[in-house]
Amino acid sequence: MDKHVQDIASDCDQLPERFIRKQYKEYGNVIDCGLSSQAELPVIDVSLLNSSPVELDKLKSAVTTWGCFQAINHGIESLFLEKVREIGEAFFLLPADEKKKYLRDEDDVDGYGNDMVLSDDQVLDWTDRFYLTVLPKDQRKMQFWPQNPPHFREVLDEYISKIELIYEVVLKALARSLNLEEDCFLNQLGTSAPKSARYNHYPPCPWPERVLGVKPHADSSAITLLLQDKEVAGLQLLKDNQWVGVPVVPNALTINVGDQIEIMSNGIFKSPVHRVLVNSTKERMTLAVFCPALSDQVIGPADKLVTDKTPRCHKNKISKSVLYGACC
Repeated sequence: MDKHVQDIASDCDQLPERFIRKQYKEYGNVIDCGLSSQAELPVIDVSLLNSSPVELDKLKSAVTTWGCFQAINHGIESLFLEKVREIGEAFFLLPADEKKKYLRDEDDVDGYGNDMVLSDDQVLDWTDRFYLTVLPKDQRKMQFWPQNPPHFREVLDEYISKIELIYEVVLKALARSLNLEEDCFLNQLGTSAPKSARYNHYPPCPWPERVLGVKPHADSSAITLLLQDKEVAGLQLLKDNQWVGVPVVPNALTINVGDQIEIMSNGIFKSPVHRVLVNSTKERMTLAVFCPALSDQVIGPADKLVTDKTPRCHKNKISKSVLYGACC
């Protein structure tokens, strides 16, 4: 694409054909509804996961039923979350020429851009993205880490350090909730498993019903930790053949499991199908951190979960590099 969505939205008298959504039939007879139908997504107190069997059971129920939950008391202060949002917002407010310094290469994902176009008839998402490999640190491509806005690098680096701690707490708790060794999932994913961060910017669209911020998908990685927009909702989950909106919970992280955790849990935990709607008058910005397994790692159901009563429901898979992985 020659123009970014942010540029198109600033002067949009007619919706470009490439963005007009098609009917999605791959998920069966799906009822399409707007954000008026809200998900009663479980709220999990992360600070209690190591001490409260009740909270651990709530986590198991949430991920079994929804594949997703709202994480509170996760250890990241609200003022710092605001800084994380501010640096992302400041980046997308930069002049076009400044942002273009960080354009991703055609065959790479790191950097600023939008959909990787794989076919001539591909329907494009109504979003611009700023994608960065964040862990391991020696794999960071620092030429894409902007020095403008100021403190971008320092703030994102600190945020990822905090996210890494939450990631470990949640992965260990998920394993314990199934009566597994707490490092069971972490060991399968690999001790140096990669992580990537992506700021997602969804400009307003005068015809929001005709586009999607992100098309329906399930994450191919292990888990995704999403910092939602402070005010504007847009994320939807597919539940019981209906699309339901995920509300904004102040200072919460919205965490969902992906295909790799579904496989490792032998299908007990569900990798939810989700999509993103856009707003007719308000822009929306989120930050997703994707956590896949180490490339070439063998991913399979935990041995203790495969029994005569609960036979294996997933074959072992070799983890491959996750490019975009997911987006919310």
